[in-house]
Amino acid sequence: MFPWLWFWSPTLHFPFSGSVAQQIEPDTSWFFAGIPPWAGNGELEKKAFDVASYGRQIGWITEVLLADKQYKSVTPAQGADSLDKLQKAYDKIEAAKKQSRAEIADAAASALARLREADPDAYDRLLALAARP
Repeated sequence: MFPWLWFWSPTLHFPFSGSVAQQIEPDTSWFFAGIPPWAGNGELEKKAFDVASYGRQIGWITEVLLADKQYKSVTPAQGADSLDKLQKAYDKIEAAKKQSRAEIADAAASALARLREADPDAYDRLLALAARP
């Protein structure tokens, strides 16, 4: 038999009665996608941010500078520790930059090889343009 009030039957959801999976890591892709092309490489900025956030990097720089000026709020030991952390972050970011440059060069070489196979005349014109001063 068809119930008369089938459209009114409420669906109740009590706490923890359904799926409780939750993504904890924030989605920051909108931030790095908003970097204009002329201002930097969004993928590379994300890699640098994954090493150490901008605020953390600025905090380390501030502690190094304040320890150098012998402010009372930052001890020389804190400044040395921050300088060490800053150097490690710098090394990781430089390694990410080097890897990014290698990936770009590989992609360019692959694109040139495909162009040479697909359109040899366009490949020759491109090489002639690149040879100009």
